This record gives sequence, C-alpha cells and structure tokens, in this order.
Amino acid sequence: MLEAKNIKKKYGNLEVLKGIDLKINQGEVVSIVGASGAGKSTLLHILGTLDKADEGEVWIDNQNISLLKDKELSVFRNQKIGFIFQFHNLMAEFSALENVCMPAWVGGKSGVRNEGLGVRATTLLELLGLGSRINHLPSELSGGEQQRVAVARALINSPAVIFADEPSGNLDSQNAEELHNLFFDLRKQFNQTFVIITHNEQLANMADRKLTMQDGKIMQSSEF
Repeated sequence: MLEAKNIKKKYGNLEVLKGIDLKINQGEVVSIVGASGAGKSTLLHILGTLDKADEGEVWIDNQNISLLKDKELSVFRNQKIGFIFQFHNLMAEFSALENVCMPAWVGGKSGVRNEGLGVRATTLLELLGLGSRINHLPSELSGGEQQRVAVARALINSPAVIFADEPSGNLDSQNAEELHNLFFDLRKQFNQTFVIITHNEQLANMADRKLTMQDGKIMQSSEF
C-alpha cells in the first residue's frame, strides 16, 4: 500500500530525515512516536505529498508519487489521501455535511445536491454518530463532534491511506478514547489504512505497529 525508500530531507544545514525506509500494508494501522524534533511531522508531510523529499522515493497504491508533477500530485492527493490534524480545520460557514463534501467538490465532483455524494457523506456522518448533526455549523458542534466531521471528510473520497497528525491532541480523555476506537472500527469496516503521529501512548500502543523515531531515523518498530 505504502512504501518509502531512503527518504532524506534537509532544511538549510539541518538534516531532518536521514534515510527512512518504511513499508505499510493495506488495512494496517501504524503509529509513529518520538520526541519533538525527531522528524515525525516532516516524514508525514512527505508521505502525504505535502512536501517533497530531497532524496528517495514514495510509493502509494502502486504509484511512484516522487515522479508526479505538481498538478498530478494535487489530483493524486485529493483522490488517494485523507488527512486528519490536531485542529479539525472545518470551514465555519459550511454545515457538517458540506464540510464532509468539500474534498469531493475540490476534486471536481458536483455539489451536495448530487445524490451519490450527498448519500455517501450522510452515511459517513451517521456511521460516526452524527446523524442528527448533519446540518449544524461547526460552532454548533462539540470538539469531539467537530473532529469526527474531520474524520468523515478524510474518508469521503475513499482514500488509499489516511494520515493523522496528533488527531486527539486537542480532545479531552473521553473524546480522545472514542476517536481512537473509531479508527479501528473504520479499519475493520473499510479495511482503511492509517498512519498516525501521536504523543498519546494509549493510541500508539493500540496500533498494529509502533515506529519510534529519533534524530531523523526510525530506531525501533514494535508489533502488537
């Protein structure tokens, strides 16, 4: 599903990634942990096509994304990758349903009145326990509900992989635990692949594998 080969990245004279090799299978949940500055977010941004490596290759869904031009990369990112961040980044003036549909609109699909898109977005929100909140604005939702809307948004285009960067870092313990369990429910239902950066030990240890980064390298891989 995903493979990184000898990924290296520098910012000025600072060598952030020092030759990362990584393979992730379809339906696998992988957590990445490590101290601040270890290179976790840089690696996720490169794997998620938000940044480019100085050296190495990234393959996702049998496609060498390192060879794609910017426009091709944007299309690939929209169709094949979902993102969940610490802050939900919902658009305040749009409803939960409209926020979920946004990646499909950006990808050139017609709006929420398109029956297929609207039905899928509604189904995802209902699956995530938000059936009664579909038409609510983000300001009318709790923090946990807003993050679940962000999860539905990440799923709308049936991505090959979802990258999550501290997804529960802004939630209280109860909402964080519910979100963590949700990831594994989605893996079970959709065979969804997740790559999750987290400082939350509970979430890290729930994963199929926990990768520990230090000084720009993967130092340890633990399977559970």
